[in-house]
Amino acid sequence: MKVSLNWLKDYVDVEMSPDELGHLLTMNGLEVEGIETVGQSLDDIVVAKIRAVKPLPGADNLFICQVDTGRDTVQTVCGAPNVKVGALAPFALPGVKLPDGTVIKEGRIRGEISTGMLLAEDEMGLTDDHTGIMILAHDSTPGTPLFSLLPLSDRVFDVDITPNRPDCACILGIAREIAAATGQIFKRPKIEIVEDGPPIEDLTSVTIIDPEGCPRYAAGMIQRVNLGPSPFWMRYRLYLSGIRSINNLVDVTNYVMMEMGQPLHAFDYNRLKENRIVVRRAQEGEVFTTLDGVTHTLNSENLLICDGERPVALAGIMGGLNSEIFAGTENVFVESAFFDPVTIRRGSKRLGLSTEASYRFERGADIGGAVTALKRAISLISHLAGGSTSTGFIDNYPKTYTPPIIDLRVDRTNLLLGTSLSKSDISGYLKALEMEVQEINEDELKVKPPSFRVDIGREVDLMEEVARLSGYDNIPVTYPFIRPSEKGEIPELLVRDQLRSIMVGLGFTEIITYSFTSPDSADTLGAEEGSPLRSFVKILNPLTVDQSVMRTSLVPGLLATVKTNILHDEKDLKLFEWGKVFTHKEGSDLPLEKNYLAALMTGFYCQKTCNSAERHLDFYDIKGALEALLKDIGLRGSVFQKETGISRYDPGVCASIFFSGSLIGHVGRVSPGVMADYDLADVDTYLFEIDIEALLKNVSGTKEFSSFAKFPAVHRDISIIVKRQLESARIGEIIKQEGGELVESVQIFDVYEGKGIDPTEKAMAFSICYRSKHGTLDGGEINRLHESVIEKIRKETGGRLREG
Repeated sequence: MKVSLNWLKDYVDVEMSPDELGHLLTMNGLEVEGIETVGQSLDDIVVAKIRAVKPLPGADNLFICQVDTGRDTVQTVCGAPNVKVGALAPFALPGVKLPDGTVIKEGRIRGEISTGMLLAEDEMGLTDDHTGIMILAHDSTPGTPLFSLLPLSDRVFDVDITPNRPDCACILGIAREIAAATGQIFKRPKIEIVEDGPPIEDLTSVTIIDPEGCPRYAAGMIQRVNLGPSPFWMRYRLYLSGIRSINNLVDVTNYVMMEMGQPLHAFDYNRLKENRIVVRRAQEGEVFTTLDGVTHTLNSENLLICDGERPVALAGIMGGLNSEIFAGTENVFVESAFFDPVTIRRGSKRLGLSTEASYRFERGADIGGAVTALKRAISLISHLAGGSTSTGFIDNYPKTYTPPIIDLRVDRTNLLLGTSLSKSDISGYLKALEMEVQEINEDELKVKPPSFRVDIGREVDLMEEVARLSGYDNIPVTYPFIRPSEKGEIPELLVRDQLRSIMVGLGFTEIITYSFTSPDSADTLGAEEGSPLRSFVKILNPLTVDQSVMRTSLVPGLLATVKTNILHDEKDLKLFEWGKVFTHKEGSDLPLEKNYLAALMTGFYCQKTCNSAERHLDFYDIKGALEALLKDIGLRGSVFQKETGISRYDPGVCASIFFSGSLIGHVGRVSPGVMADYDLADVDTYLFEIDIEALLKNVSGTKEFSSFAKFPAVHRDISIIVKRQLESARIGEIIKQEGGELVESVQIFDVYEGKGIDPTEKAMAFSICYRSKHGTLDGGEINRLHESVIEKIRKETGGRLREG
């Protein structure tokens, strides 16, 4: 909602800066999203008087005007239709810069000199009116700066009104909040009415057929009004509030709505059949054309305002074409009603028609303020449009609103807020918000909220009001009393955070995919009958067939993400997901839930640069990432064994991961058949999956420090020719067994197959690091140990040293 600071100052004295006021409102629950300065950059615009006007030769709509600027008389050419001798208007001399950036220059139009420019309101950024130049008051003095004549400079607050505070969707509501927060006096608008017309009962009547939809309907009459444009001060305020000016009658209804929060509607009295109003529900299929020219088909959820024969307005939403104010309007019927919020909300949403009026009625207008707003509107219309005001007002109010009476306990309030406020403090805050407060005893108050506070109904609502006015900043910071848990830390959560951090450090990006998947996901992964991947848990009310079962693997979600990224030309991917998989558990209504970590890599390991050639990812990249992950969480010595029986992996590039004899996961290249099912047949993708439950059985809760080596190491290399099917891990085991604690590490650094070696054999080269914790190893001791290791390899594998 747009709120003018100058308008606010009519009803409350503001002694702080706009920024301070914005902070105050925000801390009181009315968030100020922005503050805009308006009416600036007009310092050089002056009042000018038009001394002479004559048509510009050769132009139908241009005039040569002689303009008195207070210093001298200049000639300017103007095309406004309302230029006339004696009129006073804003004038900009050459060199003046307008708010839109336009710089006024002297020029010639059809041979005539044009010095300066007579200005319309929109050219000064004041309103959107461009029907003619802005006409100023006849008693203005030429040469007077415009800003000294009109209060143009203003600040406009953009306030976010929460749905539970419809009372603040108006100037008075926000002014009331400022007054309560600052201790200033809250002023109300003046209402001056001279009832010099016939009794209103002789002119019209109001019948409410649906009192649930319309609990209150008030109306007033003014006859023989003069329809015309509204004065500038009203149009300017409406413009700053985001409302377009129509005419003085309609503008008054909008002005009072923005000022008091009560939507009003003005009907042309002479166009109301039988000159009366009936409030009823629409009939099924009934049609009605609103002011915007749109014809709507209605049903019983829509509430209608009718005359004696037909509908004339959608109650609380929009008026009708058949009763709108027009150029020939003389007699005005003004409506000020309260409509049921639920009824208006349903009707507005069904028709897709949202207005400033429906916005307020949907949230709850002030049922107690309907007549006051009506009188304010009648007062303004009488002042701006003249006319004769009927005697009395119609107030059809079948069931008077009774506000709730709420018991508020002082001790309970302080306990919940963490404050030590006295009873008088609390009572003062509530009275500042126009609530009736009665003291019952030392600890209890009875509070009656005003009718405009539709959000107050419980004791805690009152406590919130006390907290707001006492200041959220003044509530001391305290910490809740929490009983220590009897359970220790959950290892799974600790490992999850640790693994996530490590994966991100390795360059992977975490994704989160749906836990729902398609039953076809098992076929895509090539799962055999009886595989756990086919043990689906069905969803009772699935959104689609593709999300009708719970996932049994994280792999389909990862591969679907790869496909999406590649379709967007993102091909170099390193993704991981931590999540649960769900499998059906026989004899139980609940599934078996297990946490898994899965990660994949695809694309280039490194792109081509001036310093390096491009290289595609391979199995050893994903294996290296997995080894780094396991090492970082304390699992040293994991064993990778070649695996050929897992359908989703390429049998030639796949391994199972063991630690201390327990299977903890798999790693390898995704099967080409699986990739083809995702339309990614030409994309090599490498994947690993880790069973978190199996991992946790081997993860120690603490890390142990290993002291730095005190004695030097001795490095020896060996190259062994063995059968092709022998794995390097087996030779590493033999070396460690034979060398015992003197073998610090074993690294394979070369594998050779080809010329000079039998086709059934291969050569593997290892680097062995020997080190003693107790002293320096001498050459003889190392030689004997190294020969022993070589001999052990020969006996266990049948291998031999590679010569040369």
